[in-house]
Amino acid sequence: MTRRFTLLLTLAASLVAGTAHAQFNRRDPATGETYRVEFAYGWWRPEPTIGIASEGLGIPPTLIDFETDLGIGKQRVREFRLVLRPGRKHKLKLDYLPISYKVEGHILSRTIIFNGQSYLVGLPVNVKADFTTLKIGYEYDFIYKDRGYLGFVLDTKVTRAKVDFESPINDEFAEATAPIPTIGVAGRAYVARNVAVGGEMTFFKLPGGEDRDYDGSYYDYDFYATINFNNNAGVTGGWRKLDLDYTVKEDFGTLDMRGLYVLGVVRF
Repeated sequence: MTRRFTLLLTLAASLVAGTAHAQFNRRDPATGETYRVEFAYGWWRPEPTIGIASEGLGIPPTLIDFETDLGIGKQRVREFRLVLRPGRKHKLKLDYLPISYKVEGHILSRTIIFNGQSYLVGLPVNVKADFTTLKIGYEYDFIYKDRGYLGFVLDTKVTRAKVDFESPINDEFAEATAPIPTIGVAGRAYVARNVAVGGEMTFFKLPGGEDRDYDGSYYDYDFYATINFNNNAGVTGGWRKLDLDYTVKEDFGTLDMRGLYVLGVVRF
């Protein structure tokens, strides 16, 4: 009887210890951190500083300033983000940012040379400029806790720039695609169970020179705060700065945009 009682007591103690150990080691992730797929859509309203130049017929081009030469200012830009999370520390990321500006009937205040053609002072022009950026990347969080993480990011940003210049005299266009690999860091910390602050910084510069047909640099800084209503939905607001310079043969462009954004977030 004593032996049987001792055996039952030992078994019970083992069960209690095992349950306590399991509870102690059970993960308690923050709200919104149990997803496999995350989709975000929203708007960015950046302050644009844009310049382009396109050489044609061997004639040196004018560096066109979109703000002073064409009167372009702030406008709303859409953004799509997708994150696939096959593992707790692994993320596959896609970011689609279609930036488009359109000017109709703008009167030039100086002579502009674009793609070998001259557009004189006082000439009305229509301009459509598209800067579409697609980012495909991978993030590995080498530090991951229930209330935050820190990781490194490897990605490729492909920017397609297309500019159409129309006037009563002639029409010209220039098009260039600049794929630039970047590297950086990303991190997030939860100040409350459902409130997080974080950021991502990626950058790269291609070595260039006067005798090179291709050159470029890309700097992308993104700082944000997220409120998660539950594990499946939330809202993110932040500030982003995107700084891109590229040279593709005879075409040159610079894109510097900074401003606030807001995104709705859905997770599964």
